[in-house]
Amino acid sequence: MITGELKNKVDSIWDTIWTGGITSPITVLEQITYLMFMKLLDDNQLKAEANANVLGVPLKNKVFQDGVCVISEKPRIETEYRNLRWNVFHNFEPGEMLANIRDYVFPFIKTIGEGKDTAFSRYMKDTVFLIPTAKVLAKVVDGIDSMDMNNKDIMGDVYEYLLGKIASAGENGQFRTPRHIINMMVQLMRPTLKDKILDPATGSAGFLLSSAAYISEHQKNDLMKRENLGYFKSGLFSGFDTDQSMLRIGAMNMMLHGVEDPHITYQDSLSGDNTERDAFTLIMSNPPFTGSVFQEDISRDLLALTKTRKTELLFCSLFIKMLRAGNGRCASIVPDGVLFGSSRAHKELRKELVENQQLIAVISMPSGVFKPYAGVSTAILIFKKTDTGGTGNVWFYDMKADGFSLDDKRSEIADNDIPDIIARFHNLDGEAGRERTEQSFLVPKQEIVENGYDLSINKYKKVAYVAVEYPPTSEIVGRLYELQEQISHEMDELKKLLRL
Repeated sequence: MITGELKNKVDSIWDTIWTGGITSPITVLEQITYLMFMKLLDDNQLKAEANANVLGVPLKNKVFQDGVCVISEKPRIETEYRNLRWNVFHNFEPGEMLANIRDYVFPFIKTIGEGKDTAFSRYMKDTVFLIPTAKVLAKVVDGIDSMDMNNKDIMGDVYEYLLGKIASAGENGQFRTPRHIINMMVQLMRPTLKDKILDPATGSAGFLLSSAAYISEHQKNDLMKRENLGYFKSGLFSGFDTDQSMLRIGAMNMMLHGVEDPHITYQDSLSGDNTERDAFTLIMSNPPFTGSVFQEDISRDLLALTKTRKTELLFCSLFIKMLRAGNGRCASIVPDGVLFGSSRAHKELRKELVENQQLIAVISMPSGVFKPYAGVSTAILIFKKTDTGGTGNVWFYDMKADGFSLDDKRSEIADNDIPDIIARFHNLDGEAGRERTEQSFLVPKQEIVENGYDLSINKYKKVAYVAVEYPPTSEIVGRLYELQEQISHEMDELKKLLRL
């Protein structure tokens, strides 16, 4: 989550570029992320070089090699590799730095991948470096230098904040999920190298990045095997989106985290063009909440499951279709309306999850989780695809705090239900004795069926009322007389003081 200090630095960089003559918000956003990517590429190699020196081993697969880099053969354009590195060129004079980045560094990063058809090469192909003057560039570079780049997903943080500065952002639910919520969902689902992971509303690839980090931490030994590492870099992660800027950021983010060729594709996930079915073992997503799509564009098999134009329902249907039966599982953020909506499409979807799939959990989140960008109430649905049913007891959890205040400031606080949610979810057998007055409890399938497949936690939660004993009426009236006499006495004293 972006901090006040980082906001101020990003605002300063934004204002510098804007003042320099670039007034398109999307263009400003892209230029900032290109420069951040240049710095992060060099930072990553500096860390790798330091580790290699400590271990006394040569560094393999370097982005920046030794000697001369040929940028182009026709016409022949070349420069020293060292001049492509942030830690070198950020010390150049402004004019020299602008020429170096424009003529060498930016063309170089567009060629990373050695001509391979990777997500990164596809989405960088048509990019243009547009910083107009040496003075503007020098100020922007200084601003980026002042940022703490140790944050694992700082590009995602900055992108999230910049989206909030763009007036059109959010019209289609285009808000990045807070990282701590993403990490919670990943820890709930525990991805492995045996999975095939998808986010069909990829955005800046937050769910894929967190999954990659989780696997890197928990399966270090397995990643030492060549075939596993190859699958990790190309094959394990997939994502779809219809925003080229987001896809570009996602591809950059994944590359910086060791995933060189994720299957990140420009595609409308809900359309008939998306033909991938029964293909994935794990889907984690925060699909668009608002808006609708043209019915003629929607894939027919989705309409057969849920006849609607509401994107939040169509995405849930899509998850079911794209998961493998038997071992496919999903964790998705949904607006509260999905849980209790009364339309036929809402009811059909919930019935499908309960009767034909295995609904496992409904985690209700407070409405402030997406502030300051949106105040919508949301929940996390977790289910397995079986196509044969299997829903038994459904676990409900009423999250009241996520470690941050629920106002627009989202300041860090002590109250945090996330560790409790993760611990309880992985020990559902221990939830059997919980009362409905507690924060989490199990509800049998039959009770959900009898309630019309309503998945709102308030339908099943019981409120514990504490009896309050009040004094007798005569005592209350007597106290009122005493207060009246006291007020009268003090008013007389005030009059004397004021000589009225």
